[in-house]
Amino acid sequence: MRQTTVTQQQEQIAYPNLPLAVYRELAAHLQQIEGVTTELIPQQSEQFDYAQSQVETLLIQYPSSLDILEKHQIQIILDYYAKIHGAYERR
Repeated sequence: MRQTTVTQQQEQIAYPNLPLAVYRELAAHLQQIEGVTTELIPQQSEQFDYAQSQVETLLIQYPSSLDILEKHQIQIILDYYAKIHGAYERR
């Protein structure tokens, strides 16, 4: 039996001031793409600030073999949220 190793790619995306509920919605949309998983990384700040998001970054993972159309779909989703909630940063 031959074992295959799937290489994963990952990106960290941050939308400053994006509420937790919207991050969860974004993660759910991205996970609809086959092979994509997400994880919300909590804010590391020691002091709570209502103006700051509760999420530090959104970790997006997918196989390096992900189809170009599926990668494009990820970009479309990220751009949609940027259009509504402001620009995002890749970290």
